[in-house]
Amino acid sequence: MPKLYLAITNHGFGHATRAASVAATLLQCCPDLHIIVATTAPQWLLQSYLPTERVSYRAVSFDIGVLQSDSLTMDKSATLEKLTWIRGHQDEILAPEIEFLQRTGVDLILADIPPLVTQLAKAVDIPCWMMSNFGWDFIYRPWGSEFEAIADWIAECFGDCDRMFRLPFHEPMVAFANITDVGLTGGTPKLTATALRDRYGLTAPNERTVLLTFGGLGLAQIPYEKALQAYPDWQFLTFDRQAPDLPNLLKVQDRTLRPVDMMVICDRVVSKPGYSTFAEACRMGCGIVTLPRQGFAEAQLLLDGMQRHAHHQILKSDAFFEGDWSFLEQPLSSPMANPLPQDGNDIIANAISTYLSP
Repeated sequence: MPKLYLAITNHGFGHATRAASVAATLLQCCPDLHIIVATTAPQWLLQSYLPTERVSYRAVSFDIGVLQSDSLTMDKSATLEKLTWIRGHQDEILAPEIEFLQRTGVDLILADIPPLVTQLAKAVDIPCWMMSNFGWDFIYRPWGSEFEAIADWIAECFGDCDRMFRLPFHEPMVAFANITDVGLTGGTPKLTATALRDRYGLTAPNERTVLLTFGGLGLAQIPYEKALQAYPDWQFLTFDRQAPDLPNLLKVQDRTLRPVDMMVICDRVVSKPGYSTFAEACRMGCGIVTLPRQGFAEAQLLLDGMQRHAHHQILKSDAFFEGDWSFLEQPLSSPMANPLPQDGNDIIANAISTYLSP
């Protein structure tokens, strides 16, 4: 039985969901494959995309991404401190995984996108493939001279990647020598619109049904009560368990369901900039309404891509957080270019399947 080691960065939920989407496709086309998922992302989240068979989990932390208090607020000094520690302790971080990979006979590593994993692959002499729309060096380098050494170290690690599957909304990713461009990745809805409406007793039409999703870190200051009471004939959906109980707000408690499952009944998604939400909304034909995000280089890539390829709105943060949601009454702007290809899951899965075939 061939084995794939899937290493996922420990930052939010988006890296986990897009990697799991690819893994789910791969398991369908490789009936004898076993996947070892190495991450500290919540297992319930991964299992909402992955089957229970032929998948095992290792709670391994190779990186941190960016330390944040919520989906928009970053702690750069704490991030630098932790990254410096990881760089200085990489040998002890990798040692147990080197022993594990040698013992279990893993055939290939796929990573999204912890830099250290390329060094793990070198140590056990197996290929390391990666998938992403950005590298962490791209995120850290604009943060000033104190991050320069860290960004250089990360770029060196990425230089040892054997193949990069570059996702849409991407930066140039110059640290990678072998790049394959692919289309959008994402999950496939589990329920039809009719089944979903029947399950939750929803009657509002798609054009007045809005999904509110702000990633795994959430956003505590959403003015639910003030904003939603102005739109009593609209239906709002959220996975935020801390949201208040309101008559026109459905709090989805079922952890087997994902934002993409709710998009079948939504005309638009309100979100912070994030690849996985944007990609799944594009795949589902949902409009994207987003807040700007300062200081995180990926955000502008996402906003530019959204404006090119999706019906969209970019909100003013002050009005949004003050409870002025009159944007709901405004039409979305049309995309400036054609839709993006949606073949990311298939291209990556087929490449891995071909490599692992005897």
